[in-house]
Amino acid sequence: MTAPITSTHPIREARYAANCKARLDADGALVLDDFFSAAVIKQVVTQALEQRDHVFYAGSTHNVYLTNANPELADDHPFNRQVASSKGLIADDQIDSDSLLRDVYDDPVFRSFLAGVLGIDSVHPYADDLSSINVHFASAGQELGWHFDNSAFAVTLLLQAPQAGGVFEYVPAVRNADAGDMAYERVGAVLDGDETVRELDFSPGALVLFRGRNAMHRVTPVEGDITRLLVVFAYNEQPGVTLSESARGTFYGRMA
Repeated sequence: MTAPITSTHPIREARYAANCKARLDADGALVLDDFFSAAVIKQVVTQALEQRDHVFYAGSTHNVYLTNANPELADDHPFNRQVASSKGLIADDQIDSDSLLRDVYDDPVFRSFLAGVLGIDSVHPYADDLSSINVHFASAGQELGWHFDNSAFAVTLLLQAPQAGGVFEYVPAVRNADAGDMAYERVGAVLDGDETVRELDFSPGALVLFRGRNAMHRVTPVEGDITRLLVVFAYNEQPGVTLSESARGTFYGRMA
């Protein structure tokens, strides 16, 4: 790797990866501060902002399960209650070929470290040309509503924090997706503000791993004139996976 990762994180060491795995397993989230240097972040932010005119923005309402509503249930049932999400992004094919984000994403040492922390054999890129590396833009008023992730894990990097707002909030272990537990009562309690909510605190340069399939989470509305910029390094446990055409149309406004 061409030195985007600082020496403060010895990702080649098995003991360090095992320690990170234990923290992720215990908390459902892992924040590795200063994983990237300030110089790297500055360079990547500059490249991202050069693409500002090509960002695809979309807003929608959805339930927390990211599925269609169930007409057999009432509109105010936790399954059908709607929340708002809005964001902009640039897709993988808009990331410069010489971007340090590609150096990181493609690096075999980094991928091996992620696999060890996640407890899987290996990680693989998306087979389509849009989904592997994305940069998310959130300006004033934009947010991600409460939801569960469909994927088993997320790997993100904060590039730029807003002046205010844009806080990552979560409630761990709300449901057990593998057991088919929809956890309607707890979902309703979170939506009503009756559950204790945690904040995941991280600054630009931090690498964040998060297990969001069972943890309900959101990003609060951004406030101020500074855009929140976040990189998503998207991997799969198996090779050859593509994002569905409907999802690509929703997220990117195009198929390729």
